[in-house]
Amino acid sequence: MAASKIAITIDDRTLKRLDLLVKSKFFPSRSNAIQQAVTEKLNRIDKSRLAQECAKLDPEFGQSLAEEGFSMELEEWPEY
Repeated sequence: MAASKIAITIDDRTLKRLDLLVKSKFFPSRSNAIQQAVTEKLNRIDKSRLAQECAKLDPEFGQSLAEEGFSMELEEWPEY
């Protein structure tokens, strides 16, 4: 995957905490830690958007779609 270099500004306290994690080998580098954090945040945003859209759905309409044609299928099933 292609990567791009960027410059960021981060407060000293956060940077010190990040450096401790890198020093303890929790992350291989600052860059890796920040990349993982951004990726995780973007994934959370995507999931949040999906949840918001799902909340707009009408459960009764969804149920009717799921059951559409189900009564005909029951008549076609062989008896055991």
